[in-house]
Amino acid sequence: MTEVSRRTLLAGTAGATGALLAGAGTLAGGLVAGSGMAHGQAPVAPPAGQVPSAYRYKVGDVVVTAVSDGMRTIPLADTFVRNQPRDAVNAALKAAFLPENEVPISFTVLLLDIGGKRVLVDTGNGGKPGPVGQVCSTLAGIGVDPATVDQVVISHFHPDHINGLLTPEGAPAYPNAQVRVPEREWAFWMDEGQMSRAPDGLKPNFQNVRRVFQPFAGKVERYAWDKELAPGLTAVGTPGHTPGHTSFTLASGSDALFIQSDLTNLPALFVRNPGWHAVFDMDPVMAQEVRRKTYERLAGERTQVAGYHFPFPGAAHLEKDGEGFRYIPVYWRPVL
Repeated sequence: MTEVSRRTLLAGTAGATGALLAGAGTLAGGLVAGSGMAHGQAPVAPPAGQVPSAYRYKVGDVVVTAVSDGMRTIPLADTFVRNQPRDAVNAALKAAFLPENEVPISFTVLLLDIGGKRVLVDTGNGGKPGPVGQVCSTLAGIGVDPATVDQVVISHFHPDHINGLLTPEGAPAYPNAQVRVPEREWAFWMDEGQMSRAPDGLKPNFQNVRRVFQPFAGKVERYAWDKELAPGLTAVGTPGHTPGHTSFTLASGSDALFIQSDLTNLPALFVRNPGWHAVFDMDPVMAQEVRRKTYERLAGERTQVAGYHFPFPGAAHLEKDGEGFRYIPVYWRPVL
């Protein structure tokens, strides 16, 4: 792997950083169409917001729970894909049946029941719940007490992955969990020299890293790439998005899942076109090289992939298709 130059790492990202589905109802058994109530009963007010979004599936003996942190839509900036004109990006959005001139971004963390432990991979946006920041409320909705999480594994230090380590009041959100982070990511973002040399637009991220980890001073464990973090869960170096960006392989029995973190953002753009450079990638050339090499392997091995920014629940297979890859969502097989 080529070394990431300070210039390429600091360039590019300096400035980047429901309703409940209602059933139609039936006219059967004395029910009022669309209401689900018998004649004469008072109507029941629908919930004010969306129900918690969680999906359990299995990888071998491991129960994987995809936990939605919500989604947000941002305007399509001319530089969202650095090496493509806006018209090409809009054409890709349209081809995927998505609105033009805007980018939908989903956020999905994974809770693993593995080896008798609960391991959370990334933590979401944090803050008070709104369009995003829903991880803790979703966990509560499925009966998971944050105090029962044994380990939190962080893939990289962008805010939408680490801010959920803290409650809105600034306390540890998972009070009994061991927090583990990539050693290369820690070394970069905690380096005072790197922060002093960073463009002004990137300095807030350095400051945010210090804010988030301050309550964990002396308690954060740094892990190396290729280290097994839990039975069958191994860290994989996939730099480019950030200098220490990490993905994970989860292997159990004959099953496997590749947890790609932010190897790509929106699949309609960057899975289909792995050579496109997302504005969030700190070293876009390295990110492209790592992405293409990784996807070639995953497609050839037919390995299931979980993407942090893939549409919920974020699990798919990738098939080689010309110069890019085809995104194939996994079949719905919930563990009840």
